[in-house]
Amino acid sequence: MVEVDHDQTQRVLETPEGPLRYHDVGDGPPLLLLHGSGPGVTGWRNYRGVVGDFAEHFRCLILEFPGFGVSYAGDGHPMMMAGPSAYTLLDGLGIESAHIIGNSMGGIIGANMAINTPERVSKLVTIGGMGKNIFSKAPSEGIRLLMEFTDDPTRERLMRWLRSMVYDPATITDQLIEERWELATDPTTLEIARRMYSSKAMAAMAAANRDSDAAPYWAKFGRIQAPTLITWGRDDLVSPVDSAILPMRDIPNAELHVFPNCGHWTMIEARDAWVRAVLSFLTREEPSDT
Repeated sequence: MVEVDHDQTQRVLETPEGPLRYHDVGDGPPLLLLHGSGPGVTGWRNYRGVVGDFAEHFRCLILEFPGFGVSYAGDGHPMMMAGPSAYTLLDGLGIESAHIIGNSMGGIIGANMAINTPERVSKLVTIGGMGKNIFSKAPSEGIRLLMEFTDDPTRERLMRWLRSMVYDPATITDQLIEERWELATDPTTLEIARRMYSSKAMAAMAAANRDSDAAPYWAKFGRIQAPTLITWGRDDLVSPVDSAILPMRDIPNAELHVFPNCGHWTMIEARDAWVRAVLSFLTREEPSDT
């Protein structure tokens, strides 16, 4: 496994909007890793435990999305800024296409890239998040706890939300809580988080979706050409596993791997099994169309 150091691998791409930060690790075909959302999240924290494994085979690019306290803040909705920033990074590095791993929100961004610019996505791996609740009510328990923290941030609310992310509460260490608390309560980061997850923002988004005539992204899964591996924790309280049914059925070349005794952070709680499954998928040769 490649040894990875935060300070030695972090890079900056200067853009008109401000500094876009990312980590660049390993050699080989490009692999873009897109992080999820939530208080105190960063790309590094999502993937620091697994990037060394992938860097043995790929040039791993961990993007730090705007609005989460590492790259530029921006003045828009974090999810609306995330997609363009992924293209900005690839274009800035002269990369025409890449494999993508996306965690939660990052998986949605990756799916949209595969829908709208299929030539840019070679293979797609998602970790929870992507899809639509079929049997479970919305918002889920994890999203409700996230909204409570965002509306009124306290350490106890942060801990309750973090524990909803995992199957094993022991995964939530004191160090992790302190890391998340420090960034999540930064005034700028908190203000941006409220654009996405405050109860007011969530209500506005739900109303906009009801009134919109545009097809939602999950109605376009059939347009994804890239071979796709959907990974999910069976015990996910943030995006329940029944959300995987729609992408699994609609994406033409999709396969689904569900990990037991595992919550939303599949790459952390089911680390070794998840890495084996994803590496096997990314490194295998796909059959040709002819």
